[in-house]
Amino acid sequence: MIRSLLYVPASSERFLAKAHERGADAIILDLEDAVAPQEKARARAALREAVPAVGRNGATVFVRINAMSTGLALDDAEAACRAGAFGLFVAKVQSPSELKAIERRLKAAERSAKSERPVVLVPMLEDPGAVLDARAIAAASGRTFALVSGSEDMATAMGGEPTPEVLRLPKLLVHLAAKAAGLVSFGMLRTVADFKDADAVAASAREARAFGFDGASCIHPSVVPILNAAFSPTPEEIDRARRMVAAFEAAKAKGDGAFLFDGKMVDEPVVARARALLARVSNQ
Repeated sequence: MIRSLLYVPASSERFLAKAHERGADAIILDLEDAVAPQEKARARAALREAVPAVGRNGATVFVRINAMSTGLALDDAEAACRAGAFGLFVAKVQSPSELKAIERRLKAAERSAKSERPVVLVPMLEDPGAVLDARAIAAASGRTFALVSGSEDMATAMGGEPTPEVLRLPKLLVHLAAKAAGLVSFGMLRTVADFKDADAVAASAREARAFGFDGASCIHPSVVPILNAAFSPTPEEIDRARRMVAAFEAAKAKGDGAFLFDGKMVDEPVVARARALLARVSNQ
């Protein structure tokens, strides 16, 4: 269960040193926007030590690689694979063919390194064309673990501003594509750049969970506990789910499909949500 993903520049020794202390479920070592062009080669080389270091307290480690259009993505992908990263956030994905090219490079690197597991992919859809092709991109590779939509880049590509109103539709379209493909969906219906209003971030995270998002990323460690809380079921929700499942089993034993629970009629889809919540808790 990944509720919070903290971006950390792979070129910053200061941020890398404390990343494992932040309480995030996952760390995203960034080789893309957070790294200056002249530092990208050094940041890539640093992955060998950075990946195990930031994951030492149990966090899942991803690496955000540069876009295929930069000519850096394939070398980034291989370096992340050899360093032991769990997965890649693939920046600015434009088409399914890009993921297939990355997959070919990963297969070769994994054979060479005798890797025990395949590196997973998280395509980042950051422009209108990619959003409209979200289902094809989601199906492009069996390695795809999750989908993520962009915020700042998305708004720029649309000629708009990164307000929640502007971002809501493209983010929901990517979210629907992820769920249709049986993938994890990360994100909130707002930009991650505006992190100082803790109340607004918390409200947005709760909204995202209500829509079915599984977790969200952040660029500042102060947001990590907010995301962990928002994407975790409360004790009251867990208790209600357990009671509902038990009541359903009792009703089913009597031959009843729908039944009254806490003053509301409940049937199979409602119970399925309760089971999913309990499964999420068991994987936490």
